[in-house]
Amino acid sequence: MRPSNAKIGLSTASVYPESTAVAFELAGKLGYDGVEVMVWTDPISQDPYALQRLSQHYGVAILAIHAPCLVITQRVWTTDPWTKLQKARFAAELLGAQTVVVHPPFRWQRDYARGFRDGVERLAGETDVRFAVENMFPLRVRGIEMSAYQPSWDVAAAEPYRDYTLDLSHAAVSQSDAVQMLGQMGDRLAHLHVADGSGLPKDEHLVPGRGTQPCAEILEQLAARRFGGHVIVEINTRRALDRAEREADLAEALAFCRLHLMAQPA
Repeated sequence: MRPSNAKIGLSTASVYPESTAVAFELAGKLGYDGVEVMVWTDPISQDPYALQRLSQHYGVAILAIHAPCLVITQRVWTTDPWTKLQKARFAAELLGAQTVVVHPPFRWQRDYARGFRDGVERLAGETDVRFAVENMFPLRVRGIEMSAYQPSWDVAAAEPYRDYTLDLSHAAVSQSDAVQMLGQMGDRLAHLHVADGSGLPKDEHLVPGRGTQPCAEILEQLAARRFGGHVIVEINTRRALDRAEREADLAEALAFCRLHLMAQPA
């Protein structure tokens, strides 16, 4: 057996409601290769220099920056979406992160949506940092499906972006074939968010192996192709009763990824 080239990181969102600092602490304790910083309402997540100090203190690398693209982070850093991406690029460059994860625009961000593809391409062309656009999911209300995103929640189905993030929990919500989506992204896949889902119309972010998504198959395919991007554990531990239960879930997810990122000899 040969290990994949991919590094396994922990999303700081995986420790919520605990803080960004706790994510660094647990990533180091459990043996993750680094973290992906979710930039959100935690002030530390918004401060690249504070993140740099945390990285140095715990000896934990910062692999990726997740730009503040959520509804609850509409005012984080600024209300201007392009300034958000420029700030994310600065943070990534300062911190040595390989990737900025970005969501497609919301439907109401009309000007941003019109120039999104070209704008992301332009930003990516100005740096070595990858801007990896993430697959999302539609909303379903009384049997009617609608998208909150432009040009689409299914970023792999339209004209290709330079780089992609594949999120397996989002694939579960959209009831997409994650293996097919992986094939559509092809060599443009730069980043993977590992979490499971059961196909319910909500973003579950289960520990891999606890849902119905082909998490193991996806990881094994990436191992076979010697994937050199990052594999990020992005699970929901909000229901953990205490720190010990949260750590156990994070350790289980890490072990799952390590197991399935072992490539069979040629």
